Amino acid sequence: MKLNLKRPLAFFDLETTGVNVASDRIVEISILKAMPDGTEDVKTLRINPGIPIPLESSLIHGIYDEDIRHERTFKQAGEELARFLDDCDLAGYNSNRFDIPVLMEEFLRAGIDFDIENRHFVDVQNIFHQMEQRTLKAAYQFYCGKDIENAHSAEADIKATYEVLKAQIERYENQSWEDKKGIVSMPVQNNIESLHAFTNLNKPVDFAARMVYNEDGIEIINFGKHKGRPVEDVFQSEPSYYNWMMNGDFPLFTKRCLEKIWNRFNAKKEQLKTDRQNASAAQSSVQSSPQKPKEEAKPITNDHLEQLKMKFGK
Repeated sequence: MKLNLKRPLAFFDLETTGVNVASDRIVEISILKAMPDGTEDVKTLRINPGIPIPLESSLIHGIYDEDIRHERTFKQAGEELARFLDDCDLAGYNSNRFDIPVLMEEFLRAGIDFDIENRHFVDVQNIFHQMEQRTLKAAYQFYCGKDIENAHSAEADIKATYEVLKAQIERYENQSWEDKKGIVSMPVQNNIESLHAFTNLNKPVDFAARMVYNEDGIEIINFGKHKGRPVEDVFQSEPSYYNWMMNGDFPLFTKRCLEKIWNRFNAKKEQLKTDRQNASAAQSSVQSSPQKPKEEAKPITNDHLEQLKMKFGK
Protein backbone atom coordinates (compact mmCIF):
# COMPACT_ATOMS: atom_id res chain seq x y z
CA MET A 1 0.00 0.00 0.00
CA LYS A 2 1.02 3.62 -0.47
CA LEU A 3 1.34 5.82 2.60
CA ASN A 4 -0.89 8.89 2.66
CA LEU A 5 1.75 11.59 3.10
CA LYS A 6 1.55 15.37 3.04
CA ARG A 7 5.33 15.72 3.23
CA PRO A 8 8.29 13.31 3.21
CA LEU A 9 8.51 10.72 5.99
CA ALA A 10 12.11 9.82 6.84
CA PHE A 11 12.58 6.36 8.34
CA PHE A 12 15.99 6.23 9.97
CA ASP A 13 18.09 3.93 12.10
CA LEU A 14 21.34 4.51 13.96
CA GLU A 15 24.28 2.33 14.85
CA THR A 16 26.10 3.81 17.80
CA THR A 17 28.99 3.37 20.22
CA GLY A 18 26.48 2.38 22.92
CA VAL A 19 23.01 3.06 24.29
CA ASN A 20 23.62 6.10 26.48
CA VAL A 21 21.72 8.92 24.79
CA ALA A 22 23.81 11.65 26.40
CA SER A 23 27.33 10.31 25.86
CA ASP A 24 27.33 7.74 23.04
CA ARG A 25 27.88 8.70 19.42
CA ILE A 26 26.62 7.72 15.97
CA VAL A 27 28.82 5.47 13.82
CA GLU A 28 26.30 4.89 11.04
CA ILE A 29 22.99 6.44 9.99
CA SER A 30 20.69 5.05 7.32
CA ILE A 31 17.67 7.00 6.09
CA LEU A 32 14.84 5.96 3.79
CA LYS A 33 12.89 9.03 2.75
CA ALA A 34 9.39 8.12 1.56
CA MET A 35 8.00 10.86 -0.68
CA PRO A 36 4.31 11.87 -1.03
CA ASP A 37 4.36 10.69 -4.67
CA GLY A 38 5.40 7.17 -3.60
CA THR A 39 9.06 7.44 -4.59
CA GLU A 40 11.86 6.66 -2.15
CA ASP A 41 15.33 8.05 -1.56
CA VAL A 42 17.89 6.19 0.57
CA LYS A 43 21.06 7.59 2.12
CA THR A 44 23.54 5.74 4.36
CA LEU A 45 26.53 7.41 5.96
CA ARG A 46 29.22 6.10 8.26
CA ILE A 47 30.44 8.56 10.85
CA ASN A 48 33.70 8.84 12.77
CA PRO A 49 32.41 9.19 16.36
CA GLY A 50 35.64 10.69 17.66
CA ILE A 51 35.71 8.14 20.49
CA PRO A 52 36.60 4.42 20.54
CA ILE A 53 33.81 1.97 19.73
CA PRO A 54 33.50 -0.58 22.59
CA LEU A 55 34.03 -4.16 21.45
CA GLU A 56 30.61 -5.15 22.79
CA SER A 57 28.97 -2.65 20.42
CA SER A 58 31.14 -3.63 17.44
CA LEU A 59 30.19 -7.27 17.91
CA ILE A 60 26.53 -6.29 17.50
CA HIS A 61 26.65 -3.95 14.49
CA GLY A 62 29.92 -5.12 12.91
CA ILE A 63 31.52 -1.67 12.72
CA TYR A 64 35.00 -1.36 14.22
CA ASP A 65 37.31 1.60 14.84
CA GLU A 66 39.36 0.88 11.72
CA ASP A 67 36.19 0.87 9.58
CA ILE A 68 35.37 4.52 10.34
CA ARG A 69 38.84 5.96 10.97
CA HIS A 70 38.80 7.96 7.71
CA GLU A 71 35.08 8.84 7.69
CA ARG A 72 33.74 12.33 8.39
CA THR A 73 32.78 13.36 11.90
CA PHE A 74 29.16 14.27 12.60
CA LYS A 75 30.15 17.95 12.70
CA GLN A 76 31.47 17.56 9.15
CA ALA A 77 28.52 15.51 7.83
CA GLY A 78 25.75 17.11 9.89
CA GLU A 79 24.82 19.89 7.47
CA GLU A 80 24.34 17.33 4.69
CA LEU A 81 22.07 15.25 6.92
CA ALA A 82 20.09 18.28 8.04
CA ARG A 83 19.44 19.23 4.40
CA PHE A 84 18.41 15.66 3.52
CA LEU A 85 15.95 15.63 6.45
CA ASP A 86 14.63 19.12 5.76
CA ASP A 87 10.82 19.31 5.91
CA CYS A 88 10.60 15.60 6.82
CA ASP A 89 8.59 13.94 9.51
CA LEU A 90 10.60 11.25 11.30
CA ALA A 91 9.93 7.54 11.78
CA GLY A 92 11.75 4.53 13.17
CA TYR A 93 11.65 1.57 15.51
CA ASN A 94 12.09 2.69 19.13
CA SER A 95 13.00 6.03 17.55
CA ASN A 96 11.18 8.21 20.09
CA ARG A 97 13.20 6.79 22.97
CA PHE A 98 16.58 6.36 21.30
CA ASP A 99 17.25 7.34 17.67
CA ILE A 100 15.68 10.82 17.71
CA PRO A 101 17.22 11.81 21.09
CA VAL A 102 20.68 10.60 19.97
CA LEU A 103 20.36 12.42 16.64
CA MET A 104 19.37 15.64 18.41
CA GLU A 105 22.34 15.33 20.79
CA GLU A 106 24.66 15.05 17.81
CA PHE A 107 23.14 18.10 16.06
CA LEU A 108 23.36 20.16 19.26
CA ARG A 109 26.92 18.98 19.97
CA ALA A 110 27.93 20.01 16.43
CA GLY A 111 26.20 23.40 16.73
CA ILE A 112 23.85 22.63 13.83
CA ASP A 113 20.35 24.10 13.98
CA PHE A 114 17.93 21.21 13.36
CA ASP A 115 14.42 22.33 14.24
CA ILE A 116 11.98 19.58 15.26
CA GLU A 117 9.20 21.79 16.64
CA ASN A 118 6.77 21.27 13.77
CA ARG A 119 7.63 17.70 12.81
CA HIS A 120 5.63 14.54 13.45
CA PHE A 121 7.27 11.43 14.94
CA VAL A 122 6.08 7.89 14.17
CA ASP A 123 7.52 5.14 16.38
CA VAL A 124 6.64 1.76 14.86
CA GLN A 125 7.59 -0.07 18.06
CA ASN A 126 4.98 1.87 20.03
CA ILE A 127 2.27 0.82 17.56
CA PHE A 128 3.38 -2.80 17.90
CA HIS A 129 3.50 -2.76 21.71
CA GLN A 130 0.20 -0.95 22.12
CA MET A 131 -1.75 -2.94 19.57
CA GLU A 132 -0.20 -6.28 20.64
CA GLN A 133 -0.12 -5.80 24.39
CA ARG A 134 2.64 -7.53 26.32
CA THR A 135 0.58 -8.39 29.38
CA LEU A 136 -0.05 -11.80 30.93
CA LYS A 137 -3.72 -11.46 30.02
CA ALA A 138 -2.82 -10.85 26.36
CA ALA A 139 -0.28 -13.69 26.36
CA TYR A 140 -2.83 -16.11 27.88
CA GLN A 141 -5.37 -15.19 25.23
CA PHE A 142 -2.80 -15.38 22.41
CA TYR A 143 -1.16 -18.68 23.36
CA CYS A 144 -3.98 -20.49 25.16
CA GLY A 145 -7.08 -18.91 23.63
CA LYS A 146 -8.62 -18.29 27.04
CA ASP A 147 -9.31 -15.44 29.43
CA ILE A 148 -7.88 -15.50 32.96
CA GLU A 149 -10.51 -15.97 35.61
CA ASN A 150 -9.82 -13.84 38.69
CA ALA A 151 -7.08 -11.98 36.82
CA HIS A 152 -4.47 -10.29 39.02
CA SER A 153 -4.94 -12.75 41.85
CA ALA A 154 -1.58 -14.37 42.51
CA GLU A 155 -2.79 -17.96 42.14
CA ALA A 156 -4.69 -17.34 38.91
CA ASP A 157 -1.71 -15.48 37.43
CA ILE A 158 0.87 -18.16 38.19
CA LYS A 159 -1.40 -20.90 36.83
CA ALA A 160 -1.86 -18.87 33.64
CA THR A 161 1.89 -18.27 33.39
CA TYR A 162 2.51 -22.03 33.69
CA GLU A 163 0.04 -22.73 30.89
CA VAL A 164 1.52 -19.99 28.69
CA LEU A 165 5.04 -21.47 29.00
CA LYS A 166 3.82 -24.91 27.99
CA ALA A 167 1.94 -23.41 25.05
CA GLN A 168 5.05 -21.43 24.01
CA ILE A 169 7.17 -24.58 24.00
CA GLU A 170 4.58 -26.39 21.88
CA ARG A 171 4.42 -23.47 19.45
CA TYR A 172 8.13 -22.60 19.15
CA GLU A 173 10.04 -25.81 19.89
CA ASN A 174 12.49 -26.47 17.05
CA GLN A 175 11.55 -23.17 15.38
CA SER A 176 14.60 -21.27 14.13
CA TRP A 177 15.46 -17.82 15.46
CA GLU A 178 18.14 -15.35 14.35
CA ASP A 179 19.94 -13.11 16.85
CA LYS A 180 21.40 -9.63 16.23
CA LYS A 181 24.67 -11.14 15.03
CA GLY A 182 22.93 -13.23 12.39
CA ILE A 183 23.43 -16.50 14.27
CA VAL A 184 20.53 -18.89 13.72
CA SER A 185 19.53 -21.34 16.44
CA MET A 186 16.51 -23.14 17.88
CA PRO A 187 16.46 -21.59 21.36
CA VAL A 188 13.02 -22.66 22.61
CA GLN A 189 13.48 -26.23 23.75
CA ASN A 190 11.73 -28.30 26.39
CA ASN A 191 14.58 -28.02 28.88
CA ILE A 192 15.28 -25.39 31.49
CA GLU A 193 18.89 -24.73 30.48
CA SER A 194 17.84 -23.62 26.99
CA LEU A 195 14.94 -21.54 28.30
CA HIS A 196 17.23 -19.86 30.84
CA ALA A 197 19.75 -18.94 28.15
CA PHE A 198 17.06 -17.54 25.83
CA THR A 199 15.37 -15.45 28.52
CA ASN A 200 18.68 -14.00 29.75
CA LEU A 201 20.26 -12.98 26.46
CA ASN A 202 22.07 -9.98 27.92
CA LYS A 203 23.80 -12.27 30.46
CA PRO A 204 23.21 -10.11 33.55
CA VAL A 205 25.48 -10.40 36.56
CA ASP A 206 22.81 -8.80 38.75
CA PHE A 207 19.07 -8.67 38.13
CA ALA A 208 19.18 -4.93 37.45
CA ALA A 209 21.78 -5.62 34.71
CA ARG A 210 24.07 -2.89 36.00
CA MET A 211 26.78 -5.44 35.23
CA VAL A 212 26.71 -8.06 32.50
CA TYR A 213 29.02 -10.80 31.26
CA ASN A 214 30.86 -10.25 27.99
CA GLU A 215 31.62 -12.95 25.42
CA ASP A 216 34.53 -14.21 27.54
CA GLY A 217 32.45 -14.49 30.72
CA ILE A 218 34.06 -11.40 32.30
CA GLU A 219 31.90 -8.98 34.28
CA ILE A 220 31.64 -5.57 32.64
CA ILE A 221 29.95 -2.33 33.67
CA ASN A 222 26.67 -1.83 31.78
CA PHE A 223 25.91 1.84 32.43
CA GLY A 224 27.44 5.27 32.81
CA LYS A 225 30.93 6.50 32.02
CA HIS A 226 32.55 3.06 32.40
CA LYS A 227 30.01 1.19 30.27
CA GLY A 228 31.70 -1.68 28.44
CA ARG A 229 34.75 -1.83 30.72
CA PRO A 230 35.61 -4.90 32.85
CA VAL A 231 34.65 -4.28 36.48
CA GLU A 232 38.11 -5.26 37.75
CA ASP A 233 39.75 -2.82 35.32
CA VAL A 234 37.59 -0.05 36.77
CA PHE A 235 38.59 -1.08 40.31
CA GLN A 236 42.25 -0.93 39.25
CA SER A 237 42.05 2.53 37.68
CA GLU A 238 39.42 4.08 39.95
CA PRO A 239 39.13 2.25 43.32
CA SER A 240 36.69 4.88 44.64
CA TYR A 241 34.11 3.68 42.08
CA TYR A 242 33.41 0.68 44.33
CA ASN A 243 32.57 2.93 47.29
CA TRP A 244 30.45 5.16 45.08
CA MET A 245 28.31 2.22 43.96
CA MET A 246 28.12 0.66 47.42
CA ASN A 247 26.86 3.96 48.86
CA GLY A 248 24.69 4.79 45.87
CA ASP A 249 21.04 4.12 45.09
CA PHE A 250 21.57 0.64 43.66
CA PRO A 251 19.66 -2.56 44.49
CA LEU A 252 21.07 -4.59 47.37
CA PHE A 253 21.63 -7.60 45.12
CA THR A 254 23.66 -5.42 42.74
CA LYS A 255 25.82 -4.35 45.69
CA ARG A 256 26.17 -7.95 46.81
CA CYS A 257 27.44 -8.99 43.35
CA LEU A 258 29.76 -5.97 43.26
CA GLU A 259 31.17 -6.84 46.68
CA LYS A 260 31.88 -10.39 45.55
CA ILE A 261 33.88 -9.08 42.56
CA TRP A 262 35.66 -6.55 44.81
CA ASN A 263 36.69 -9.25 47.29
CA ARG A 264 37.95 -11.47 44.47
CA PHE A 265 39.85 -8.54 42.98
CA ASN A 266 41.56 -7.76 46.28
CA ALA A 267 42.32 -11.43 46.97
CA LYS A 268 44.08 -11.61 43.60
CA LYS A 269 46.04 -8.45 44.42
CA GLU A 270 47.11 -9.88 47.79
CA GLN A 271 48.11 -13.18 46.19
CA LEU A 272 50.14 -11.34 43.57
CA LYS A 273 51.80 -9.29 46.32
CA THR A 274 52.60 -12.46 48.29
CA ASP A 275 54.00 -14.18 45.21
CA ARG A 276 56.25 -11.20 44.50
CA GLN A 277 57.46 -11.09 48.10
CA ASN A 278 58.21 -14.82 48.05
CA ALA A 279 60.06 -14.49 44.75
CA SER A 280 62.04 -11.56 46.09
CA ALA A 281 62.90 -13.42 49.29
CA ALA A 282 64.03 -16.46 47.34
CA GLN A 283 66.21 -14.30 45.12
CA SER A 284 67.75 -12.58 48.15
CA SER A 285 68.43 -15.95 49.79
CA VAL A 286 70.28 -17.17 46.73
CA GLN A 287 72.37 -14.02 46.57
CA SER A 288 73.22 -13.95 50.30
CA SER A 289 73.96 -17.66 50.89
CA PRO A 290 77.72 -18.33 51.43
CA GLN A 291 79.46 -19.89 48.50
CA LYS A 292 81.36 -23.11 49.20
CA PRO A 293 85.00 -22.45 48.41
CA LYS A 294 86.36 -24.35 45.47
CA GLU A 295 89.05 -26.92 46.28
CA GLU A 296 92.28 -26.40 44.52
CA ALA A 297 93.24 -29.13 42.04
CA LYS A 298 95.89 -31.46 43.44
CA PRO A 299 98.67 -32.87 41.28
CA ILE A 300 98.33 -36.56 40.31
CA THR A 301 100.81 -38.75 42.15
CA ASN A 302 102.00 -42.35 41.64
CA ASP A 303 99.75 -43.39 44.56
CA HIS A 304 96.72 -41.98 42.68
CA LEU A 305 97.64 -43.92 39.57
CA GLU A 306 98.02 -47.14 41.55
CA GLN A 307 94.59 -46.65 43.16
CA LEU A 308 92.98 -46.14 39.74
CA LYS A 309 94.59 -49.33 38.40
CA MET A 310 93.25 -51.32 41.34
CA LYS A 311 89.75 -49.82 40.94
CA PHE A 312 89.37 -50.48 37.20
CA GLY A 313 91.46 -53.66 37.08
CA LYS A 314 94.22 -52.26 34.94
